Amino acid sequence: MLINEQAYHTIWYNNENKCVVIIDQRKLPFSFETIELKDIKEAWHAIQDMAVRGAPLIGVTGAYGMYLGITNLDPSELTLDKINKLGDYLKSSRPTAVNLEIIIDELIANLQACEPQSWEKEALVFAEKIKQREIDYCSSIGDHGLKLIEEIAATKPGETINILTHCNAGWLACIDWGTATAPIYKAHQKGIDIHVWVDETRPRNQGAKLTAWELLHNHVPHTIVPDNTGGHLMQHGMVDLVIVGSDRTTRAGDVANKIGTYLKALAANDNNVPFFVALPSTTFDFNISDGVRDIPIEQRDENEVKYMEGIASNKLVNALIMPEDSKAANYGFDVTPARLVTGLITERGICEANETAISEKFKDLMS
Repeated sequence: MLINEQAYHTIWYNNENKCVVIIDQRKLPFSFETIELKDIKEAWHAIQDMAVRGAPLIGVTGAYGMYLGITNLDPSELTLDKINKLGDYLKSSRPTAVNLEIIIDELIANLQACEPQSWEKEALVFAEKIKQREIDYCSSIGDHGLKLIEEIAATKPGETINILTHCNAGWLACIDWGTATAPIYKAHQKGIDIHVWVDETRPRNQGAKLTAWELLHNHVPHTIVPDNTGGHLMQHGMVDLVIVGSDRTTRAGDVANKIGTYLKALAANDNNVPFFVALPSTTFDFNISDGVRDIPIEQRDENEVKYMEGIASNKLVNALIMPEDSKAANYGFDVTPARLVTGLITERGICEANETAISEKFKDLMS
């Protein structure tokens, strides 16, 4: 996708410097900066500190992180036990997004079929392959989701199609296209008159900072709204479709996504607004079926709630916005039960959010 009319991915390998380069998403939208990751610890901190974020991108960063970890091993350390320890270390960076665990396990399984002396090369090949796979998945999600937007547009000739999204499930959260935004970008490129309601997404404001920034650079009409505005918009017929992303989805269709998603699903259900979740197959956790009970919910630093970042007098500042001695809770995600999800938009097509439909679509992965 575009930044100042130039195409970018969120992560890439720099062969000249033998490092992995990422866009530092903590600095957006106020400045565009990149970071070079040269070892596994730097990859771990990039994930944990949210320099990279979004389930697909976290998974790909984990793959590159494993490569960086292997490049810094002594030949005597090239053992499967050591590789598993590297994987466990990276998995500990953030708990909710399942892509990280799935991709690291997939990489380790691939290495088991190779000789240790080739692990460094094979890990990089794998990371590059997984990166392209995620791009292809997101593009396919966009193609399938585009059909939903086209169907709505056909019923409203000459009118703007209003889509609401929560948090950032855009190309910044992935590699390219995004998940929830992929259908939006495809529709915009096709000339469909669309407008996006962008939830600010407190406390880190990924909607206001990231989704709005990428839509702006890709010339998609949008409006930022406070998180609690979605229900009002739906009540007044100002939302045609809700599309959100996912950090982990169960085999039964329960969806963990950024905190506040559940409330949007309730409002959509009450107002008969279609509520779709866009995700690649790597975001499914086929080992669990009860999302509320079994999906781990990350609890982050309370200072993310107590302080808000912004520009004041041309300087980037963190401003305290509540009594300093008050406690704050910072749950990173919530779970939307499958009964509130109209459908799941995946790279294999759209399916209902229930175990029967999911198993028919992904039976080869669930066995």
